[in-house]
Amino acid sequence: MGAAGKKEKTTKKKEAKDARGLKHEEAEERVMEEAPRARSEPEAPDGGGSPVDSGSDYEDYSEDGDSDFELSEEDLESGEEGAAGSGSDQDDSEDGNSEEFELSESGGSDSQEHKGFVKTSNKGKSIINHAQDDSGSEISESDQRAEESDSSEDEVPSRNTIGDVPLEWYRDEEHIGYDVKGKKIKKKERQDKLDSFLASADDSKNWRKIHDEYNDEVVELTKDETRLIRRMLKGKAPHAGFDPYPDYVDFFKWDDAKHPLSNAPEPKRRFIPSKWEAKKVAKYVRAIREGLIKLDKPKEEPRFYNLWGDDLNSKDRAGHLAYIPAPKPKLPGHEVSYNPSLEYIPTQEEINSYELMYEEDRPKFIPRRYTSFKSVPAYENAVNESFERCMDLYMSYRAWKKRLNIDPESLKPKLPNRKDLKPYPVTCYLEYRGHEGAVVSISTEASGQWIASGSADGTVRIWEVETGRCCGVWSIGESVQCVSWSPLSELPILAVAAGQDVLLLNTGLGNEEDQKKIKDLLQVEISGTAGDSDEQPLVSWLQDDRHKHEAIRLRHFKTVTSVEWHRKGDYLSTVTPADILVVWYFMTMHLFDGAILIHQLSKKLTQKIPFKLHGLPVTSVFHPSRSIFFVSTKKNVRVYDLLKQKLVKKLETGLREVSSIAIHPQGDNLIVGSREGKLCWFDMDLSSQPYKTLQCHSKDITNVAFHRSYPLFASCSDDCTAYVFHGMVYSDLNQNPLIVPLEILRGHVSSNGRGVMDCKFHPRQPWLFTAGADSVVRLYCH
Repeated sequence: MGAAGKKEKTTKKKEAKDARGLKHEEAEERVMEEAPRARSEPEAPDGGGSPVDSGSDYEDYSEDGDSDFELSEEDLESGEEGAAGSGSDQDDSEDGNSEEFELSESGGSDSQEHKGFVKTSNKGKSIINHAQDDSGSEISESDQRAEESDSSEDEVPSRNTIGDVPLEWYRDEEHIGYDVKGKKIKKKERQDKLDSFLASADDSKNWRKIHDEYNDEVVELTKDETRLIRRMLKGKAPHAGFDPYPDYVDFFKWDDAKHPLSNAPEPKRRFIPSKWEAKKVAKYVRAIREGLIKLDKPKEEPRFYNLWGDDLNSKDRAGHLAYIPAPKPKLPGHEVSYNPSLEYIPTQEEINSYELMYEEDRPKFIPRRYTSFKSVPAYENAVNESFERCMDLYMSYRAWKKRLNIDPESLKPKLPNRKDLKPYPVTCYLEYRGHEGAVVSISTEASGQWIASGSADGTVRIWEVETGRCCGVWSIGESVQCVSWSPLSELPILAVAAGQDVLLLNTGLGNEEDQKKIKDLLQVEISGTAGDSDEQPLVSWLQDDRHKHEAIRLRHFKTVTSVEWHRKGDYLSTVTPADILVVWYFMTMHLFDGAILIHQLSKKLTQKIPFKLHGLPVTSVFHPSRSIFFVSTKKNVRVYDLLKQKLVKKLETGLREVSSIAIHPQGDNLIVGSREGKLCWFDMDLSSQPYKTLQCHSKDITNVAFHRSYPLFASCSDDCTAYVFHGMVYSDLNQNPLIVPLEILRGHVSSNGRGVMDCKFHPRQPWLFTAGADSVVRLYCH
């Protein structure tokens, strides 16, 4: 048979196969339409459709249609061969060896029963007999429409024009969207479930109806659409005319080729060695001999390899992602032996100490000795430890951690040795006892021979420093808040703040000339005030004759808490931190314009500072060498120039509440103590922020102090301790101050929640005086 005959036979086979497939699907369509009606209507009497006997060769159509409507390949081939051999399309029902698919109808009306049966013969071949003769033409027209358009959604516009808006937004509305004209699309009334069920039972085409929620309408699928859906559910191509296995056509090679593509003879150059290639090879050989081109040496695989080696050193993993092997467990040692040495076996005392330890610190394995290896019992935690090990390897992720080989000691600041920083106070040398109440304040005389102390019992005492002898006692009558010696050694005047008064006492120390100057200085002829005579005086200067020596009483309008002398000994400042309401009252009465006053002893004058205070003042201090005045409030420290009468700097402490301040003898640094136990060092040439903040005390800091000649400063607190620091300030501005903690001084006892109330340095020696709430004054020496 020639090629033309084969091609014609193949074409006829395809046409027969397509015709059988279309007829098969049309039969399924009819059965699916009649099946619901057959289920809903009762069976006809004897004149109806013929029943199916249990023993007959009839089988009911199923909706699945997987086995009832499939034709075997042998049946198709036999049918196609018969069609191709005859050259004409014959009816499949004429073949006696074929199968018959009968669709019998009982009666001609729609109310009659429709049933579908499949009758199979012995040879297994099948032929579909359709109820409609023109089904082939209908299928061909539907296939033609499907081929013309692959999508019907693009051709039929949607009735609802809301776009991608979710339907949930219209859940509580009466409409579901808008049509093309902008009118609302009303929602249809929902049918009861029972009514919908009865309607579906009566409707034979209900199985092809789908509710479109987007347009709120019921869409009935056509026969073509149901046919496409059914084919896709079976995993077939949507269109029946599609051949998934077409015959392969080789466009480049065929058996009947008579002439080659080119009949030109082979050129001569294909048989002669190329001279250009020879030159190129000679050039490469010359470059290899001269060493210009280096060839890679073949890799030599090692004969032996480290079985227990680490995979991290493998060169094969160098070009891949980071590989982190699992950590290896610790190898067993001598202590896990069944017969370890005696040095590995713990004693009974050590075993008892293990029981007192925490579970995480307790050793997991205790070595024991056995006579033989057979007598070793099974390890009770073997399964648990193996499981935990596997879980750690499975659940825990692995990551590289770069460890820095840094000595921890190198991270500490390099501080000088404390032995090189001596002398500084270390031990308690003397105790000054005599007060009955808490010693609130102490002050050292300029020469360092005497020390004064004020107590809450209303007395002021003067002690000799070296012997501890009490040289004088003054009864003030109320609790003493502050005592302060005059900075001039030739004028031993003691200022005492008690209540609303400040007493300037003549202590009786010094020679006759000094006493004569003091008596003349402490004489008040007429009660004088600062300001004009028409105004109410800020402070009253009164002569006090109640004491054995001369004294002046400065009567204020509020309780005085702090008294500080100027370096020349003629001026002193007082602080009266009154309540805001009291200050407002006095200011409205034009009786009080400030809480800080400066008094001049020689002229018996009092004046207020020409600055506005922002907050309640805590204390005030004069600069040791310049006309600078420091005022401390609860939050900040303000620095004023008294000559220019302006604000120089504002120091931000960042503390909750400032309790005390102290100025370095050079005047460029100061320390601030707070109620929260923090100590701040300020370098005013550096910044307005603290240079160092030290958290040294656990309770409130009551006072801080600098030494006049030694690089020492101290702080005392209610926790009954006093801290001594080394604070070196260099003349080089590029070098920061050196702060080194030296010693913690203890010895005072807490009383009523208070500890050390005040601390002062000796003016010449590295000694520290502390006043405690236990009514004792202590002297600490080096």
